[in-house]
Amino acid sequence: MNQGKYIFNQLTDFLPQRVLDRLVEKYDGNKYVKFFSCWNQLSCMLFGQLSGRESLRDLMIGLEAHRSKYYHLGFGKNVSRSNLAKANEKRNYRIFEELAYHLIDEARRVTAIKDFDLNIKSNVYAFDSSTIDLCLSVFWWAEFRKTKGGVKLHTLFDVKTSIPSCILITKASVHDMNVLDLLTYEPGGYYILDRGYTDYERLYRITRHSAYFVTRTKKNLRFKRMYSNNVDKNTGVLSDQVGKLEGFYSLKYYPDKLRKIKYYDKETERIFEFMTNNFDLKAHEIALLYKYRWKVELFFKWIKQHLKIKSFWGTTPNAVKIQIYSAIIVYCLVAIVAYRLKVDRSPYEILQILSISLFDKTPLKELLTNQDYQDVKELNCIQLKINYI
Repeated sequence: MNQGKYIFNQLTDFLPQRVLDRLVEKYDGNKYVKFFSCWNQLSCMLFGQLSGRESLRDLMIGLEAHRSKYYHLGFGKNVSRSNLAKANEKRNYRIFEELAYHLIDEARRVTAIKDFDLNIKSNVYAFDSSTIDLCLSVFWWAEFRKTKGGVKLHTLFDVKTSIPSCILITKASVHDMNVLDLLTYEPGGYYILDRGYTDYERLYRITRHSAYFVTRTKKNLRFKRMYSNNVDKNTGVLSDQVGKLEGFYSLKYYPDKLRKIKYYDKETERIFEFMTNNFDLKAHEIALLYKYRWKVELFFKWIKQHLKIKSFWGTTPNAVKIQIYSAIIVYCLVAIVAYRLKVDRSPYEILQILSISLFDKTPLKELLTNQDYQDVKELNCIQLKINYI
């Protein structure tokens, strides 16, 4: 089936063409377009991500080197710097956003749940944000500080599958807590939050949706104990208390009972205090659950280090969002390809192999399962591991 096809084409064959066509029609993506369609634009953006292009100039040099292959690679008859820049500036970024969410849903369906030590049937999410610094004189719309610009990636991360379930892009000046208002909470779901998200009115919204949260307590927490649960100090749990908040406004915004757990972590030799609205899990399980929050931080580190979302190929908000969602598309595409071809490699290993093989005509499965690549390792970064069903 793949005989004579470039590796790049074999990869893009996994993209849902019909879904893209519907989105293009929905947002008039190809209106007044003669030569450079949305598919051509998407192909160029994915090529840039997979080949690690640092700038629009660098991307165009990489494309120009393979001009004779344009048509076969899906780039169209001709790709010019102005065409690509204009498409990224003008074409609706929601085409890429909704395609990314479609692939996110598929990647979450096919990704196995392993390396999760708690017997929780519901989904478990970690929510956090990461700032991408931008030059304010170039990205004039991304005001952050007086001399600095930036955008934030607010990410709801499925810790069981290591796939992001929701990514919201805002200016860096948008406060993290405000983004909680944009989330839809699943009944029975678990949401792990940094204590920077501690806003009692917003936490109570999670409770009203019959979902659970786990967060660290603020240093100025005023908490009135009603009773204490028995604890096994061999598990590291120092105390497990149930009570209510004190203070007029705190109690007004969160009138229900809460659970406060004090835990000693042997690895760091530090004491942590957690707050949750879950009264069913054991105290040490709550502490372990919070530890999974590091997965979203690892995701930020991984995607910044291995995909192109720190240096941008366009300067408008639309161009920046298209590039970020292109990176998410690549991330999910790697997970889907690995599942369908039954490849037991980390995303980093797969990307490394692909980046140097885009114009080979080897069958993709043969390439990714080749034992000659057994020594591909990731240096200076903990690998983000995805397990496949």
